[in-house]
Amino acid sequence: MSVERTLTGPQKAAVLMMTLGEEKCARLFEQMHEEEIREVSAAMSQLGIVSADAVERVCSEFSEGLGSAETLVGDLETTERLLKRALPAGRAVSIMEEIRGPAGRTMWDKLGNISEVVLANYLRNEYPQTVAVVLSRIQAAHAAKVLALLPEEFALDVMTRMLKLENVQKGVLHSVEKTLRSEFVANLPRGSHRNSHEVLADIFNNFDRRLEGRFMEALEAHSHDDAECVRSLMFTFEELVNIPAEGLVTLSNALQREHLIVALKGASDALKTAFFKTMSERSARILRDEIDALGPMRVKDVDAAQNEIMIVAKKLLDRGEIELLDREDIENEMI
Repeated sequence: MSVERTLTGPQKAAVLMMTLGEEKCARLFEQMHEEEIREVSAAMSQLGIVSADAVERVCSEFSEGLGSAETLVGDLETTERLLKRALPAGRAVSIMEEIRGPAGRTMWDKLGNISEVVLANYLRNEYPQTVAVVLSRIQAAHAAKVLALLPEEFALDVMTRMLKLENVQKGVLHSVEKTLRSEFVANLPRGSHRNSHEVLADIFNNFDRRLEGRFMEALEAHSHDDAECVRSLMFTFEELVNIPAEGLVTLSNALQREHLIVALKGASDALKTAFFKTMSERSARILRDEIDALGPMRVKDVDAAQNEIMIVAKKLLDRGEIELLDREDIENEMI
């Protein structure tokens, strides 16, 4: 359907950039700030068909005497192609995921948009094996919230089954898919297989410290080996010290400052020092003063701030924008 209504500023910018062609459009994206890229690319992806008259009206605002314009189509595919030409692959994918929203993602991402209360209330009436299958395929942060709302014994049963999902029968998975398809979403693509201990470790990473300790203790009582394996795979806040300096700079730039201040209040001296070393002497001194000025903090508030930072850090790691090295590797780099 053609766009004949009054265009917004971002929509006009999107029309103009697409009129200039992919190469020039990509060069313009390179000069824009992240928020501008997101705003314009979101508008671009939703334009649909824009008539030649509408294109010419937009172009006339920028240049009198601009030649005849052609009809253009703004859609997801065109937008993605333009972003990939202008941005690193990770950033382009991230922006396109935001633009597409729940309707354009996988079934398990759609399931992740259901309130944890609603999902927990539904799953508490299902077999633990069914719950294990579901929680192993949704986002770890969401799975952690759901597990926290389930009865503790039931949650422990689910976690132990998650560790053995390699043996799940196709019939069980098919049954789960059929139920979810009818009750939550229209279609269901199969999720990629992941190591069951890694899945559970990701979920533990998203528990607050109290729940993490309680469930880890219960899991250890059930199976010491499984607990040790999950613990070894967990990515903890203190492990940020194993991110090289340039990675910590990237992470710091992506964080809300108040989260960093509160999180470092409960951090080890080694981790604080690692962050301070990435700053100028003046900036490090200001950050130290801000941390000291907080005074005593509730563990709950520190945990919440550290969890916010871990969410950002994991996203950056997944995109390849930062890396996590072994301590030995970092020490070798310093030699």
